[in-house]
Amino acid sequence: MNIKMKYISFGVVLFMLLLHTACDDFLDVMPDRRTQLDTDEKITQLLVSAYSNRLFAYTAETSSDNTDWRENGLTSMSDEHENLFHWRDVTNRVGNDGPEYFWENAYLAIASANHAIQAIEEQGSPERLNPQMGEALLCRAYHHFILVNVFAKHYTKTNGDSDLGIAYADKPETTVNPVYERIPVAEVYQKIEADLEKGLELIDDNIYIAPKYHFNRKAAYAFAARFYLFYQKYDKVIECANEVLGDRPDRVLRNAQEFTTLPSAAQTRAQYYAKASHNANLLITAAMSQSCAIFGNYSTGKKYLHSRKIAVTESTQCAGPWGIYTATLYYNAPGSYGSGYVFTPKMPYYFEYTDAVARIGYTHTMYVAFSTNETLLCRAEAYILKQQYDKAVDDLNLWLRATTSSQIDLTSELIDEFYGKLEYYRPDDPTPKKELHPDFPIVSSLQENMLHCMLHIRRIETIHEGLRWFDVKRYGIEIYRRHLDENEDVEVIDKLPVNDPRRAIQLPAPVISAGMKPNPR
Repeated sequence: MNIKMKYISFGVVLFMLLLHTACDDFLDVMPDRRTQLDTDEKITQLLVSAYSNRLFAYTAETSSDNTDWRENGLTSMSDEHENLFHWRDVTNRVGNDGPEYFWENAYLAIASANHAIQAIEEQGSPERLNPQMGEALLCRAYHHFILVNVFAKHYTKTNGDSDLGIAYADKPETTVNPVYERIPVAEVYQKIEADLEKGLELIDDNIYIAPKYHFNRKAAYAFAARFYLFYQKYDKVIECANEVLGDRPDRVLRNAQEFTTLPSAAQTRAQYYAKASHNANLLITAAMSQSCAIFGNYSTGKKYLHSRKIAVTESTQCAGPWGIYTATLYYNAPGSYGSGYVFTPKMPYYFEYTDAVARIGYTHTMYVAFSTNETLLCRAEAYILKQQYDKAVDDLNLWLRATTSSQIDLTSELIDEFYGKLEYYRPDDPTPKKELHPDFPIVSSLQENMLHCMLHIRRIETIHEGLRWFDVKRYGIEIYRRHLDENEDVEVIDKLPVNDPRRAIQLPAPVISAGMKPNPR
């Protein structure tokens, strides 16, 4: 935080104020109080603030089908939490986790990256600053990637040119009243790709003291693999994932068996999960967030939660072709809070006291933004979509061996039989098999069932991270809002159809008030 305040120019801060408020008369003139970014050290230090310290996970996870409504005297975080669960527009700003805070901090991170890029260019783009330029470009690309996937519809080859995206900020702002226009989703992706490709050429781990907290080379290629998966460029997914996984993926995946040697305390397991020393953790970001409490063994926000009913019938405690769930199946075993909530320890809880006497302050956590496990599943999905099923099965088995104690070897025949026999999900009779409506053709029942298996595993691997919401959007999965009574009987209260505009989270209210075009409703 100190670095951000020291090195971000006043112009950046004013840019954000103008973007998020309608106060056009905030200032009549632009004072120039910028710190001169005239040394390599200053540029390097500025890039610390090119990573958002807010998470999208709370917004995306609450919106996804990983969440049910279970009353029983439990409470939500806020009206914001209520609105996100019910797919209503969020009109208020509460806490540190909602859409407005994420939007603001993502664009602040982008602004820091832009100032670093400008400073490097003003020095003539010397070769010695190539690594800093690479990091800045990757930070700019990544935050736009998350923003467009949260606040717009998913990319499609058919609608990408017409669906409303976000504003792509690719230069520092120095004017008092800048005008920002949203561009189509496809154009946002084109700009991300340009930044990403250039950044990959320049990134160099040697400039980092703590590489796992920056876009190191492997984290950069993991981002590229996920980006190209969403962009439907499957050869590029495989190429980039190979850079991350190498010739022996089994040596870089999370050694989850180590969790069996730890105490059962959720905080201990979450701290262990997010350690920078693990080969599997590629990029870790620090965040001021209640996500660690909401998705942990605390009472916080448990009205809307990953219910036991979801876990047992669809996700982390649901049978798969790898076998029936038991308490020892997953090495990092799901835990429970009360009788109705199931979580996987992965976000450690830290509290910063601003007043120790009054016991008030801020909650922080560490978030694994990219891991080798998720990159492996990106590659498996690409293989499935390229109809290279044997290679996909090899990757899924690598995940299975690293994550579970199952002795079953997956085959395409076993996967096809298991998911082929399952009924499609109904809210009162749930299964992990949900009808898929992507914008691309699914060529056979085998491919569909391979995709069901991959999505099932991705849901387990990425639980609480917010990525399930993106998978729901990418595959056109219809999801429901369910209220569970004390017996876990289901009352369906809403449905999100394939093309429902609510799949794009509404822009923050102050941004709309300032003149930016809202998402249609």
